[in-house]
Amino acid sequence: MSHAELWRCSATELATLIAQRACSAREVVRSVLDRIDQTNPYVNALTDVHHLQALAAADAADAAQAQGHVLGPLHGVPVTIKVNVDTAGYATTDGIVAQRGLIAEHDSPLVASLRHAGAIVVGRSNTPAFSLRWFTDNDLHGRTLNPFDARVTPGGSSGGAAAAVAMGMGPLAHGNDYGGSIRYPAWACGVVGLRTTVGRVPSYKASAPLRVISNQQMSVQGPLTRTVADARLALAVMAQGCASDPQWVPAPLSFPRTAGPMRVALFKQHPSYPIHPSVRCALEQAAAWLSDAGCVVEEVAPPHFEEASTLWWQLVFNDLRRGGVPAIAQLGDASVQAALRHYLHDCPDWSRDEYLQGLARRFSIARDWAQLFDTYPLLLMPNSWEIQFPIDEDTRSPERMRSMLAAQSPLLATALLGLPGLSVPTGISAGLPTGVQLVAGRFREDLLLQAGEWIEQRAGWCSLKE
Repeated sequence: MSHAELWRCSATELATLIAQRACSAREVVRSVLDRIDQTNPYVNALTDVHHLQALAAADAADAAQAQGHVLGPLHGVPVTIKVNVDTAGYATTDGIVAQRGLIAEHDSPLVASLRHAGAIVVGRSNTPAFSLRWFTDNDLHGRTLNPFDARVTPGGSSGGAAAAVAMGMGPLAHGNDYGGSIRYPAWACGVVGLRTTVGRVPSYKASAPLRVISNQQMSVQGPLTRTVADARLALAVMAQGCASDPQWVPAPLSFPRTAGPMRVALFKQHPSYPIHPSVRCALEQAAAWLSDAGCVVEEVAPPHFEEASTLWWQLVFNDLRRGGVPAIAQLGDASVQAALRHYLHDCPDWSRDEYLQGLARRFSIARDWAQLFDTYPLLLMPNSWEIQFPIDEDTRSPERMRSMLAAQSPLLATALLGLPGLSVPTGISAGLPTGVQLVAGRFREDLLLQAGEWIEQRAGWCSLKE
């Protein structure tokens, strides 16, 4: 492979090539920057590109290697960071016009961890205003397109991150997930997306230190990549502790394997919402691949599934009523304001006691899911019951929003409980990526990554969009 084609390589491959001096960090970064210049004007995945800063960081990385310094696991590897976390010297816009001057003084913990591991930030990825939609568009940075079909969403809120990885604008992107914002874009764009357990990766930004209760309980940081191996590598780097997040847990990245075959619960039938044929096909194919790998797959529905996804909506949007709604009304663009109206249309306005009752019910549901994972350590289910949504579908009507919430219930129920989830691509159908979601108990990302690799190996899917 020529040095101009280095952008095609995975993060794991690039780190190895640089460590073995088969290429330099500058050559890698130059190749990725050229790819960004070629493709970003079309898909608009990155809001800003750090040409000079990235090349200077690459030169520093090469100099450190020449001097015999110990290399980090991502030494010289290009990464992108979502615009809703702090990156020192750049605006934490969150897709909001009024925040274009909100310059971060310090890196968020995960950004600092990536840099400490040797990664080189080449740009920032796009998000919807307030990171509130499953679509990636805003008045400040414009619309991100799905690399496979511009008529459908690339997902949100990490749509820029997913599109960038799919197009070769760096092998590793940062994202975050409050209600599917890593897993849905990864699935929509045919890449790997890892939602981590709450407490696994430190979540903190000095530019907005106050986090509402539901955000503390459900929102996480994680990677989007083109391979499961890269997701494993990124997790090890991003999971470094930081005292700024008191929820961080120094949990091991892997646990001893239990004897016998892994038992997998297959969930492919929503009680009251139809499943798209391509979604069903992906699930059944993934189930067959896991069976071939030695797993015991049985069709089982997780407990209180519809109630859990509805409770996510009720808790999150009652939290928003306490502060987020006025801010969106004042600073949001027309699309996010329309989406918010539709989210809130049927959402009950809870009293303090009703909200506390909801939190108590969440704990009981979490207990029953933990018991499920005691029997079935792995849950296989969709990311969404529908295929990728048409552009701006969430602005149509409250009725359509309610059906979208039902379609996204596999993302919402798991986010409610703070569980880890892995979106794994399986192929393509009618021109659009297909994939499945794997879910496990708290801090069992190792199970997700192992099963994800079994699926990846059998799918043979290349998530790089030419």
